[in-house]
Amino acid sequence: MAEAILAARGLSRRFGGLTAVRDVTLDLRPGEIHAVIGPNGAGKTTLVNLLSGELAPSAGSILFEGHEIAGMSAPAIAQRGIARSYQRVNVFPDFSAFENCRLAAQSRVTSSLRLARSRRDLAEKAREMLGLVGLEDTRRPASAMSHGERRQLEIAMTLAMSPKVLLLDEPLAGMGIEESRRMTDLIRGLAANHAVLLVEHDMDAVFSVAQILTVMVDGAVLASGDPESVRRNRAVQDAYLGAGNA
Repeated sequence: MAEAILAARGLSRRFGGLTAVRDVTLDLRPGEIHAVIGPNGAGKTTLVNLLSGELAPSAGSILFEGHEIAGMSAPAIAQRGIARSYQRVNVFPDFSAFENCRLAAQSRVTSSLRLARSRRDLAEKAREMLGLVGLEDTRRPASAMSHGERRQLEIAMTLAMSPKVLLLDEPLAGMGIEESRRMTDLIRGLAANHAVLLVEHDMDAVFSVAQILTVMVDGAVLASGDPESVRRNRAVQDAYLGAGNA
């Protein structure tokens, strides 16, 4: 088993008297899709916010490639190679798909190198990532795209930042059957070159792509392991999956 590239140890986040994430330990490995599931309010998005630097932990450690990153800013963590998507699509609606993706590629370049990096290199990176996610008409503004296409664009933008780790927060939300199938295939393919953390409510998609499942309830980890062992876990069935998924 490969060594974890991203590891959380005893991670907690409190908001006043509310503990949204409680003592979470989790390993994310290259070439692996690690899904985090649980009911609404389980702490899944808060966990992603902690791992991406959008929130600082109240306690615990986050190691990326063996180095502590807990409490670092989101831009600093992104520069190290951790990119994320959001529950709500986060793109510039008035910009074309190409422009969105080129800006994302440019954000990965440090200020000292930005002037030396040619526009041609950034454009080639943007086109490559847009092709990877299957977007063909890249000159349309994002506002004219379907929901599924905007999701594809957001993934392309995260890839344009050359990440080693992808944190995907409900990428299938709001999609139809065909769009969900395309996105699921895309996520499956991304694991070849990335470590992927997937937060998702679509259980068919989760069980079809994930190698590891972590179930959260009330901010804490209820169970973690391979999909079949989690599916058979009685506590998980009672708390979340229900008899229909047992």
